[in-house]
Amino acid sequence: MSDSCAERWTHPSVILVATDLSDADRLIPFAFQQATETGARLILLHVLSAGTAIGADAIGMPYYDPASAFEFAAESLQPWCTQALQRNIACDILVREGHPGQQIAAVVRQFHADRILLGTRSRSKISKLFLGSVAEQVLRSVNLPVITVGPEAHLRVGSRDNEKVVLHATTLRETSRPSAALACQIASSQQARLVLLHVLPPTDEMVRDGLPTGLDSTAMQELRALAKTTGAGEFGYNERVEPRVAHGNPSIEILATASELHASLIVLGATQRSALLNLTRDRTIYRVLAHARCPVLTLREPIFAAFQDNREPLAFTSGEAR
Repeated sequence: MSDSCAERWTHPSVILVATDLSDADRLIPFAFQQATETGARLILLHVLSAGTAIGADAIGMPYYDPASAFEFAAESLQPWCTQALQRNIACDILVREGHPGQQIAAVVRQFHADRILLGTRSRSKISKLFLGSVAEQVLRSVNLPVITVGPEAHLRVGSRDNEKVVLHATTLRETSRPSAALACQIASSQQARLVLLHVLPPTDEMVRDGLPTGLDSTAMQELRALAKTTGAGEFGYNERVEPRVAHGNPSIEILATASELHASLIVLGATQRSALLNLTRDRTIYRVLAHARCPVLTLREPIFAAFQDNREPLAFTSGEAR
């Protein structure tokens, strides 16, 4: 990760907020918070997909009415834009028509966005999750941080004295190091504590295989080394980087730790293999995205993925966006 990318990703100048309008109430307040912290300009984007602009006349005959659909979307976003301007946040409204994933990518290029915010949803019972085709395509295609806000995420309003915590769930693979560095830089910029978490298999399985567990595990040694090198990148930040290991189901442990620490952000490093191929058999990342009570930042790292094609991940061994 180059210094220029790190600076852009940590201190974005343009944040693209992609909303389907139904998620605006929980999505845009997070955008306001991030824009206030970073001084970024907000682009509020709504994409009219095929069929949205189809209306019906008095006798029920369908007709194409894009003007009304564009007007409705713009009017729905205008109060949010007004609120942003009242907070001294630069904000623009953009309504496009077409395939949502493609339009989001096009707007990223057009406005040189440094970060994307979008919503996720769960449409099923228990743990059968659905992230959705739009968010999944965005996660697969863009090479910049994507922050998703799930249906259980709500902006926490509390005492300003409460310590902020950024949780980075890491596989401890080489490709996870750029996202660890980004997590550290974000935590440093927010004056937050950074917790590096690695999830190991259940304790009984490791004991049965004769492997050290918990604080004695090899993973903890690697986490301590990662915490030291990551913290060294930020002057005087070593003492605010805490390594942790947990045993069990990765998605459950990540969500439980985030809840316990009242994390303000979860950072997941997403290589092409771990985030894309593994999702067909391991829904860890999707489960975290759908159930987290805070925003989740994922970072696609295609540069390193080719070196991992024949390796299994060290974490997320158990385990859906719109």
